[in-house]
Amino acid sequence: MRNGGAWRAAAVTAALGSLVASLTTLAACDGSRSDAGADAGRPAPRRSVTAVGPTGVPDIGDRWQRRIPADSGQVVAVYGDGKDSPDSTVVLYTRQGSTWDRVRSWPAHNGKKGWTTDHHEGDDRSPVGVFTLSDAGGVLKDPGAKLPYTRSAAFAAPRWWAKSYWHDFDYVIAIDYNRLKGTPPNDPTRPRGEAEGGSIWLHMDHGSGTSACVSVSESAMAYLLRTLDPDRHPVVVMGDRADLKASP
Repeated sequence: MRNGGAWRAAAVTAALGSLVASLTTLAACDGSRSDAGADAGRPAPRRSVTAVGPTGVPDIGDRWQRRIPADSGQVVAVYGDGKDSPDSTVVLYTRQGSTWDRVRSWPAHNGKKGWTTDHHEGDDRSPVGVFTLSDAGGVLKDPGAKLPYTRSAAFAAPRWWAKSYWHDFDYVIAIDYNRLKGTPPNDPTRPRGEAEGGSIWLHMDHGSGTSACVSVSESAMAYLLRTLDPDRHPVVVMGDRADLKASP
């Protein structure tokens, strides 16, 4: 009997020890460990929390979403109707907290032959991608632009062009594709060489496709000029809808 009592006492002691060990392990896994020794005086370890980024710009896949700078608060999205289509829609989004709000939209045109991810001079296609917007200008006086604005008659379209094109460059916003940021939009410098094209702008629409630019109405251009703010690091995300939605 005494031997049986001793056995039961030993079993109870072992069970209690096992329970204490289990509770200690659970406490450590929960980030509330407070044991002495090497960890004495140190703050209890915290569980890692994955930060949730802002909701993405609508209909833009991961491939291009990741290229939008983290500090950008304004996006001009150009949704092309098709890879070989000159027709598109421009939508202005602004970031409010963790979401992108749709502000305004306008019908637009892009390259007369559509879009390409490998743009070259003279291919009549607009380049697909994400590009900063840093400089503006035009023939007309500054409408109240927040971006640096250069007014010059040198922007005027050649008079040997069709008359419907004469006012294309009354207002322009440079798309920072193969150009030097911080210079007037009509600065001819092309850092990657002439073959890759350049002088790609947002400009006023003449009713049909362009050589590679994106065109919208005069009222749309005036609105964008007065709204795009260098302090919000605006970018343009542009391409045909299928390519824009693509993931890696």
